Parts: sequence; C-alpha cells; structure tokens
Amino acid sequence: MPDLEPTLAARLRRNDDGLIAAVVQQHDTGQVLMMAWMNDAALHETLTTGRATYWSRSRQELWVKGETSGHRQWVREVRLDCDGDTVLVKVEQEGPACHTGSHTCFDDGPIEAVVGRAPGTTAR
Repeated sequence: MPDLEPTLAARLRRNDDGLIAAVVQQHDTGQVLMMAWMNDAALHETLTTGRATYWSRSRQELWVKGETSGHRQWVREVRLDCDGDTVLVKVEQEGPACHTGSHTCFDDGPIEAVVGRAPGTTAR
C-alpha cells in the first residue's frame, strides 16, 4: 500500500498506538455522526478512494464504513486540526452512522452539566 504524502505524514501526531482520532460530520448539516480511529493506512485509503476507512482497535484491521452494513460514508472533505492529532472527515452518510441503528452515535441525549455563559450574555 502506498504511503501518505510525506508533508502530511510529517504533520500527524499519532498516539502511542500509531492512531489519530477521526471526528465524522455530515457535510451539509454539520451534525457530528461518530468518532473513530485512523492509522496511516486508513487515512491514505480515505483520501484516495472517497470512502471513509478506519482502524478497528478490536479487530486490529482496516474497515471501510458500510462495507458490511451498507451504511456507507462518501468523503466530501478531510481536514487536519491545528495539533495534527485529529482529522475532521466530512461525509455524505448513507443510512445510519451508528452501529445501534441511530443516525448519529450521539443520539443518547445530553449529559446533565452546568451550562456556562460568556460574561455579558443573557440566557436563551
């Protein structure tokens, strides 16, 4: 498998397992769909095939989103964050993104938390 482009590879800050976080977002609504992990091979496949590809930590192998479920992710844009340790993958989601059948992995509802407000702002 070909390597990542050298300039991009040099910018990546991988964790101890050689992975970077991938936050996946619906390209047209901005809704966060899921979070997954990528190694260099998964990122390379994502950038060169147009299909979102991730690293399965449990199976220790690459997985192309939707390969078995049919709930594919078609890549629209990929961005690297300022620290080089997270990519934002904007996709066209086909079907639910979550393995539970929910459209997003964040459908469980909010966790109770104190809501902060910037000084001088009013509550909404």
